[in-house]
Amino acid sequence: MKHIFGPVTSRRYGLSLGVDLAVPKTCAFNCLFCQIGPTPHTTVTRTDQPPIKDILDELRQWLASEAPADFITAAGSGEPTLHLHFCEILRFARDEARCRSLLLSNGALFTLPEVRRDAALADVVKLSLHSWDQASFERITRPHAALRFDSIIDGYRNFRQAFKGRIDLEVFIVPGLNDTPEQVRRIAAVAASFNPDTVMLNTAVRPPAESSVARCPQERLRLLAQLFQPAAQIVGEEPAASFPVLTPEALLELVSRHPASLKFLAAGFKKPEREIRALIESLSSSRKLRIAEHQGELWVFPR
Repeated sequence: MKHIFGPVTSRRYGLSLGVDLAVPKTCAFNCLFCQIGPTPHTTVTRTDQPPIKDILDELRQWLASEAPADFITAAGSGEPTLHLHFCEILRFARDEARCRSLLLSNGALFTLPEVRRDAALADVVKLSLHSWDQASFERITRPHAALRFDSIIDGYRNFRQAFKGRIDLEVFIVPGLNDTPEQVRRIAAVAASFNPDTVMLNTAVRPPAESSVARCPQERLRLLAQLFQPAAQIVGEEPAASFPVLTPEALLELVSRHPASLKFLAAGFKKPEREIRALIESLSSSRKLRIAEHQGELWVFPR
């Protein structure tokens, strides 16, 4: 499978079948904290790549396997709404899989009426807000030059008025950039203007694009969460997970889009860490993946 992955256990959405709608890495942002790594060139140009037919063919193969999933999730190696036909994944979930659908978006293109219209097909839409004005938006997300913070927030407000499903809002806290009470109160005020159903505070649990980005301590996150009304939820550690039989192919597929820690892989494959480490070191030697230490843990990255 080139375009779908999982189902995997999500920290927020249970058993999630991911659908990668981007050619790696295609995004309108170059966020300091992105777990997928830097964006070589930001873009706001929507395309039909990868071909939607190829993606739907893989989804139908998955459906024939009768594997369970709580959500079919439009996500992947970049921003899914940059794909002109992302709505077809949401329609597939509703009409063929009879499954709930989730759109994971950074919201950059919610300025466009056609993106808001298509996003409204989802059961749940996760949007992002890490800033409170244009200057903070540029510092943290390093967006494409055409993007304006106020226009994106106007898009969120318009979407909220039309969308009957659930909006989850992720606020990523970067120490030194948006972690003071005054800064978070300003973010909370912007969030209140479009009334998301839930707000979730996140921080650098996985290795970020920029090594200078530190993890916000849990105690501080708990204090900042109280500045939202109602209080924000705090995204925790990696969830417990269960993966297929351990093979080089299964491990490579798992980390092909997102980094994973040695500890997480050992728990998911139900194998001793030494066995997982031996396999990833072998795959690293053959240049099929990368390994590095982050905050005292060994992490595995796609090549």
